[in-house]
Amino acid sequence: MKLVPLEREECAEFVNRLHRHHEAVMRDRFRIGAELDGRLVGIVQVGNPCARALCDGKTLEVVRLCTDGTRNACSFLYSAAARVAQNLGYSKIITYILDTEDGASLRAAGWHKEADIRGHTWNTPSRPRQTTAPTANKQRWAREL
Repeated sequence: MKLVPLEREECAEFVNRLHRHHEAVMRDRFRIGAELDGRLVGIVQVGNPCARALCDGKTLEVVRLCTDGTRNACSFLYSAAARVAQNLGYSKIITYILDTEDGASLRAAGWHKEADIRGHTWNTPSRPRQTTAPTANKQRWAREL
């Protein structure tokens, strides 16, 4: 497997085609693809943390990671995202997974479970939002850089 640079539109097409429970995002700081035998097998997009309390200028968040199921692609991309973030001068990288996921790829990439997060929706009467994102409980994982 090798890393390749990607445009946002390439990531969006890949995510919209293959992600199990999220749509594409059009906000990120950087994005990386994983290629195997000339074929794109996964993408990772990294941006600012969604939680305002974590926006300290030194933390980034993996906002999307999606693969076609190629073995080890997830841990390969989590590791690459952490290396790039560290090289850019960030001190921490985080991501969220569903509580039903085991985090094996994150553990393999040197991340640790940081917190359990109660599921919720951003939809409120004063600011209605429509989303297809799951509102289930999640886990926050992190890697100090």
